[in-house]
Amino acid sequence: MTTSASSAGPAPESAVVEAVALGIPSALADLGALVRIPGIAWPSFDQTHLERSADAIAELARGTGVFDDVRVLRAHVDDTEELGQPAVLATRKARNGRPTILLYAHHDVQPPGDDALWDTPPFEPTVRGGRLYGRGAADDKAGVMAHIAALRAVSETLGDDLDLGVALFIEGEEEYGSRSFARFLRDNAEALRADAIVVADSGNLDSETPGLTVSLRGNARFTLRIRTLEHASHSGMFGGAVPDAMMAAVTLLATLWDEDGAVAVEGMTSRTGETPAYAEETLRDETGLLPGTSPVGREDILGRIWNKPSITITGIDATSVAQASNTLLPEVSVVISARVAPGQDAKDAYAALKAHLDAHAPFGAELTFSDIDLGDGFLVDTGGWAVELTRQAMADGYGKAAVDLGVGGSIPFIADLVREFPGAQILVTGVEDPHSRAHSPNESLHLKTFRNAVRTEALLLTRMNAHRIAS
Repeated sequence: MTTSASSAGPAPESAVVEAVALGIPSALADLGALVRIPGIAWPSFDQTHLERSADAIAELARGTGVFDDVRVLRAHVDDTEELGQPAVLATRKARNGRPTILLYAHHDVQPPGDDALWDTPPFEPTVRGGRLYGRGAADDKAGVMAHIAALRAVSETLGDDLDLGVALFIEGEEEYGSRSFARFLRDNAEALRADAIVVADSGNLDSETPGLTVSLRGNARFTLRIRTLEHASHSGMFGGAVPDAMMAAVTLLATLWDEDGAVAVEGMTSRTGETPAYAEETLRDETGLLPGTSPVGREDILGRIWNKPSITITGIDATSVAQASNTLLPEVSVVISARVAPGQDAKDAYAALKAHLDAHAPFGAELTFSDIDLGDGFLVDTGGWAVELTRQAMADGYGKAAVDLGVGGSIPFIADLVREFPGAQILVTGVEDPHSRAHSPNESLHLKTFRNAVRTEALLLTRMNAHRIAS
């Protein structure tokens, strides 16, 4: 399909921008109310909060006046009888040959972690220094409210002239692996089918410069159990002759990186791609890298993050310091989280990683692999009409030209969107900046960035409303 400009004349963009400005205070108030709901999809947390969150967002969607139908739905996890978490699906049909846009975000959040590491309570929204602090304030309830606020402004301005088709899909378990996502797409394929899909779950180059995410790394995450003994033994009696599991684990894991800290696993590939200038001082500022600690890897910094694989040990089960005794440990378990360069299948990267670990297991240690979670990366076709409209809207919404970004993180469900809707253009945007600290204590949203993001999306919707779809 192609699009052409509507003969109805230019959309009232100045009125839409004014409506956005007037609506920001209420949008931030609604965002604060959502942040107060601790909706965490992990089963060890109270799941009723996710029901409250979904119901609240459904009411916000109804309040825009845009949608013909708004529902809270669940889908089964794969082909099991287990139901996933509640999602919001709101739809309106396109009229007069206009395109349809699908707006995605998620309302579940990461666990807060240690409350003592937060400067203010994680579920009490707090504004200071031009930022709104709280778990989910950026990832991704700000994405939810950017959609709602933009729809409010467009509905208020265009009224009955709004012919654009819109589907709003607010997922409830993205932070828990989007377990029912693929099934939800299949169950609701017709309602979700669109010409363009905006995934508001990424970030920007900085708080003032918009970014259109054009590449994402994939992921390969699994649990590795390392076992050397049938039972624990006295470290004084047998240490020096018997390898314990911790010794084997430390020896084995060290082989994953070379002397520069770059991944040293044969078969995990890299991608060649241009990156903007990015100084080591910026990296230190954005990450809190200690003065005496050096970055790892080689070549340009953003290339290491966007285009190369990485491996992180994100969890370990072993005797705690408080419980330490003079004992040879029989087994140790670790969680290995690998990021896969765009363009490589996650299953191939996992196979390479497993082969490396099997080949380098020291002292004949027994290795067991479990809880394997794979997700492919993503490369955007940047030649589509919706991509160009988005870049233009970002430039006008932020007052700065958009930068094409790679992202070191992963959004595995995008592969599901590509598979289910191969004809849709996928636009990965977001409201985060490098200081948002998503998933970390003191997560926050830059308020000016939020305003610019809402203005951008409202302009994009308005301009899409002025286009017709031609076969």
